[in-house]
Amino acid sequence: MSTASEHAGQAALSICEALLLAMNDRGLLPEHEIVGVLRDAAATQENAVGADLEMENHRAVAELINAIITGGNSVRRS
Repeated sequence: MSTASEHAGQAALSICEALLLAMNDRGLLPEHEIVGVLRDAAATQENAVGADLEMENHRAVAELINAIITGGNSVRRS
């Protein structure tokens, strides 16, 4: 991944995380639905198909999303 792509990915992650937090803070989505969105995103990556390099990338993305779920980064847990 190029530096520009890495920066774009980090920016996208930061924006999405901020949106999920804002939706939770405003009562638009409860914690369990936010976690559900993240689980769906991880499952999409886990079930993706492609060449070896593509599969490696999909697995890495799924692992990152699952780490976000575990760490609670996108939800202000009480």
